Amino acid sequence: MLIREFELDRDYPAALALWQSSGPGVHVGQSDTREEIARKLAHDPDLCLVAEDDGQLVGAVLGGYDGRRGMVYHLAVAEAYRCRGLGRALMLEQEARFRARGCRKYYLLITADNRDVEDFYARLGWSRMTVEIMAKELG
Repeated sequence: MLIREFELDRDYPAALALWQSSGPGVHVGQSDTREEIARKLAHDPDLCLVAEDDGQLVGAVLGGYDGRRGMVYHLAVAEAYRCRGLGRALMLEQEARFRARGCRKYYLLITADNRDVEDFYARLGWSRMTVEIMAKELG
């Protein structure tokens, strides 16, 4: 299994398909177009990772760092590769990269329809925060 940085031309179609088929936790939206992912990669190329097995993309995670806090977006692992440590490996590699950037705290969101991932994240040291999230679409 190889974990490497996300490459737009090489990885976007397979990553999008993975996100669309990964289940209830990943909600693909207007910020997941090729153009928007290109912008994300231009800003944080080292925090956007894929896992591949024999040339096939089987996992992906996007990350962002604004200079103060980090954020994890769209962790997904192909169903056939789940429960084999791949999600953990992606998260640990991304965490090492956050640390290398000087990030002291980072966040992720779990949707209400995907509560079963809480145990996975808890095993990696994450804890629940009680907050209300507000959002506004800008276009």
